[in-house]
Amino acid sequence: MKKIPELPVEKLRRRCDPARFKFKTTEDVPPLTGIIGQERATKAMNFGLRVKNKGYNIFMAGPTGTGKTSYARSMIKQLAAQGKAPDDWCYIYNFREPEKPIAINLPAGNGEKLVKDMERLIEEFKNDIPKALDSEDYEKQRNAIMEKYQKESNSLMEALEQKVSKQGFVLKRTGKGIFIIPLFEGKPMEQGQMEALSDEQRKEIEEKSKAVQLQMDETMRKIRTLENQAKEEISTLEKKIVLTVIRPDIEYMKRRYEKFPRVVEYLDEIQKDVIQHLDRFKIKDDKDSALPWFLTEPRDESFFIRYKVNLFVNNSGCEGAPMVCETNPTYYNLFGKIEGKAQFGAITTDFTMIRSGAIHRANGGYLVIQALDILKEPFSWNALKRTLDNREAAVENIGESFRAIPITTIKPEPIPLDVKVILIGSPFIYHLLYNYDEDFRKLFKIKADFDVTMDRNDENIDKYAAFISSLCRREGLKHFDASAVARVIEHSSRLAEDQIKLSTRFNEIVEVLYEASAWAELDDAEYVTEEHVEKAIDEKVYRSSMIEDKIQEMIIRGEILVDTSGEAVGQINGLSVYQTGDYSFGRPSRITARTYLGEEGIINIEREAKMSGRIHDKGVLILSGYLGGKYAGERPLTLTATLAFEQSYGGVDGDSASCAELIALLSSISGIPIKQNIAITGSINQKGGIQPIGGVNQKIEGFFKVCRQRGLDGSHGVVIPIQNVDNLMLNREVIEAVKTGMFHIYPVKTVDEAIEIMTGIPADEFHKKVSGRLDRMAEEAKKHSPLSQENKTD
Repeated sequence: MKKIPELPVEKLRRRCDPARFKFKTTEDVPPLTGIIGQERATKAMNFGLRVKNKGYNIFMAGPTGTGKTSYARSMIKQLAAQGKAPDDWCYIYNFREPEKPIAINLPAGNGEKLVKDMERLIEEFKNDIPKALDSEDYEKQRNAIMEKYQKESNSLMEALEQKVSKQGFVLKRTGKGIFIIPLFEGKPMEQGQMEALSDEQRKEIEEKSKAVQLQMDETMRKIRTLENQAKEEISTLEKKIVLTVIRPDIEYMKRRYEKFPRVVEYLDEIQKDVIQHLDRFKIKDDKDSALPWFLTEPRDESFFIRYKVNLFVNNSGCEGAPMVCETNPTYYNLFGKIEGKAQFGAITTDFTMIRSGAIHRANGGYLVIQALDILKEPFSWNALKRTLDNREAAVENIGESFRAIPITTIKPEPIPLDVKVILIGSPFIYHLLYNYDEDFRKLFKIKADFDVTMDRNDENIDKYAAFISSLCRREGLKHFDASAVARVIEHSSRLAEDQIKLSTRFNEIVEVLYEASAWAELDDAEYVTEEHVEKAIDEKVYRSSMIEDKIQEMIIRGEILVDTSGEAVGQINGLSVYQTGDYSFGRPSRITARTYLGEEGIINIEREAKMSGRIHDKGVLILSGYLGGKYAGERPLTLTATLAFEQSYGGVDGDSASCAELIALLSSISGIPIKQNIAITGSINQKGGIQPIGGVNQKIEGFFKVCRQRGLDGSHGVVIPIQNVDNLMLNREVIEAVKTGMFHIYPVKTVDEAIEIMTGIPADEFHKKVSGRLDRMAEEAKKHSPLSQENKTD
């Protein structure tokens, strides 16, 4: 039997020699610029951020902790600083359609100027217009107009009185109007005199009265016409005088903003509106009012809101293109809203209550959003897609789309949109959106894929040291000496589960750096050393390993049955990994097999109990393929076998135990016992090749802990796939035990090599015994077949 060599100590962990570093501490290392080990993602980001075409937004896909958000912010910040500050956006009153406020854009910083200029302009109008209408010149011209029309009115009244008098009547003025009274002997007729008249006389007076009334109506119509003409002439005078007052200010403003046609047009509209609403600017004269001053009606200031400017987006402080990171992407936070105020039991609004959202503030720049956050917010995702597709940002409250009865409200003019949206999320979210949302693939054409590992080469190791240096400087941590940096590199390879890789899950690395610095503080050390990093890692594990310790205790007490000595037929120690949130650990599991006559083949007890996952089911089915190919070339297999993970109550998945299950099954068939002081892990294919598995470090360490607590005697060990040798980053306790010959790790390529280690006999001899037992089982099955029983009867 060929002896399978065990792994030497040098293969169990890839050390990082502190002597390779050219510095004593990270104080001597320049801080890191950029990101480490994400060449594919950085190339995609560089391209995506520079493409201006529609739909070239970016989705940054990668597991949590790979530095996506930090990198996005730093890179976009650098790129944005090279860009141009976008225009300010303002909403102004629409004098023609008040319910549709107008959006105007001005170069950054000019929006604030326009707001202040308009406030100053209207205040000047409110002061200057009343003064102009209270001036002596105005009063003279107004009085001249009034006197002119008053004379004409008086002449008409005098002519009317003369006509009326000739016809025997007189005009009497009262508070209720002008009345016609008949004359009797040159004096107004009394009521008694009227009653003393005969019917014919009264009838004659009534007839004349009607004719006089017509004459009076005609005269009053002429007088009203004169009054209207007087009012129009006074109004024209007022407009003329006010125009001479406001035109210089308007013309000054138009020259100031002559490069912006929409502002000039807006100023012309203001001039027309002010002239049309002069009464709003007049100060009422309440000198003769009987009411005290605090009860007099003030000037309606709400009217002047129409002349305000709503500075919707203010980019005066931008030194480049804007970068907005929206951490709470609700609909209103992203797309703005139209606020309202309660007034007399109702909600009112106007264009000054239009508020911007992140999409407006990021216009002309970059908007960064966490994909999961926006997908959790109602209405936000669909609104974002619609906005990017239309390339314009409208402000509309959510309720407007769902009202049963439409109500009158304002509809602001949409703003043209030029923004690059960067979504950050997991690969799972990316593939969900790509496969189930047709709009997503049209709008997010750039995928920046972040890896969880990078090559462990000199360049990346030096960058790791620079990363530690930059973190220490930024967060005020104690600096790390060369031995501490070397230990961090080794821990990074452990997280990556690969000797030739380093982890890019920097959030986990940062936690260790923080805690190592804290332990150095407690030790009052000047620098963080290897011992502090080791302490931080051990304490972090200890805080999370309570369940692992409980399981280990149950194994030692015999509550969970696991043998670590002796031999047993149809029984083997498999290895499994448990995940408890942020911590994973390995533990041995007893796998048993029973075989007997029958034709049902291999029965997976876990599957029958509905406790088996699909991958585990596939692994068991592969065993049938191996058995058929190996032993059923000349005869059918006539057996029934059952496989079970003993004391498994939470379900089983994965195929890493398929090699162990096969050896347990063959042991049950052949009657050859399996060593219980050795555990095995590995997946198997139908041809008997051993395939790599995950969690190899945790599995080895889990079995090692059980053996150590029961007492290592130099016979204990673990069989692993040879492909997993590069994944070994074992802890120092295991390495020390291997070094002293108390524990062994065997890499294997085929199931035959695993059989020889687990049973201690050559594989050929083992297979012969299995074949011999299968032959006997086939003969026994043949004796008990229905056809054989009929022949005996004949």
